[in-house]
Amino acid sequence: QVQLVESGGGLVQAGGSLRLSCAASGTFLAINVMGWYRQAPGKQRELVATFTRGGITNYADSVKGRFTISRDNAKNTVYLQMNSLKPEDTAVYYCNAQILQYVYWGQGAQVTVSS
Repeated sequence: QVQLVESGGGLVQAGGSLRLSCAASGTFLAINVMGWYRQAPGKQRELVATFTRGGITNYADSVKGRFTISRDNAKNTVYLQMNSLKPEDTAVYYCNAQILQYVYWGQGAQVTVSS
C-alpha cells in the first residue's frame, strides 16, 4: 500500500507564495513520476506540474514561470513552490505518484488566494 501525505496549503493574498509538500510512504521500489494536479470548484482536475525520476519536469502553461516543482528521491517527496499566486490558482491541490502501472493520489490540500 502506498500513501501520499500532503502539507502546506492555506490562505494567501494575491501575489503571495506557498509551498506544498507531499511525502510518499509504503512498500515500493521506485516512483516513476511525482506531480501535482488541482481541481477548482465546478472544474475538472488539471495537471499543474510533474517531475520524472530521471529529472524531467513538465508544467501547465498557466503556472510556468511562477511555480517550481522539485523532488527528493531519497525521501520520496515532491514539492511545489508557488509564487506570484493569483485568485485563479484557488483550488484543491492533489499530489500524484505513478509506480509501475499504478497511480496514487493524496487527500488534497486546499489553496485559497484572495484578491
